[in-house]
Amino acid sequence: VGLYIPGGSAPLFSTVLMLATPARIAGCQKVVLCSPPPIADEILYAAQLCGVQEIFNVGGAQAIAALAFGSESVPKVDKIFGPGNAFVTEAKRQVSQRLDGAAIDMPAGPSEVLVIADSGATPDFVASDLLSQAEHGPDSQVILLTPDADIARKVAEAVERQLAELPRADTARQALSASRLIVTKDLAQCVAISNQYGPEHLIIQTRNARDLVDAIT
Repeated sequence: VGLYIPGGSAPLFSTVLMLATPARIAGCQKVVLCSPPPIADEILYAAQLCGVQEIFNVGGAQAIAALAFGSESVPKVDKIFGPGNAFVTEAKRQVSQRLDGAAIDMPAGPSEVLVIADSGATPDFVASDLLSQAEHGPDSQVILLTPDADIARKVAEAVERQLAELPRADTARQALSASRLIVTKDLAQCVAISNQYGPEHLIIQTRNARDLVDAIT
């Protein structure tokens, strides 16, 4: 399989972990990675930690083409995983429709996180989780669902405090303009809203988080 890790101002080493770890668990015999130059040290370390065999300093639609069809240096893979910009997404779509191309995971959209929290959650932790996705891009969306109005207020205050120290504050603030803190009647309603929304990332910060897992669809 081939993993595509976008470049940009923030090294997405977490994306390496989220793609390479399932590849190893699934028993993929060969895992290669492409990322635009210069590749951040954090990405290289995460790739080594997860057992990625080969890393190629190439990004964009050309990296997707190389993974799908092979080149003098990049091996052809059976399936391509990973997010990217509009050009990368379109390249993935096109190669997936060719018989001699490669399968793909899915077209990547804006980053999202939804946090379900109750009175047992730590507001600073919840705020950090929300901002970690908000800083990805101005089109990101972050959602907090909680039946506790006091937690919602404390998280909003923590977000403002942390935002003041965030290097990518302008980007995060744009994302927050389309994000929401929602007070629900109970945790069951939180789960129902989350299931309807279908977030990219779901974080449950409640006293008995495992009690909610079976209700998540």
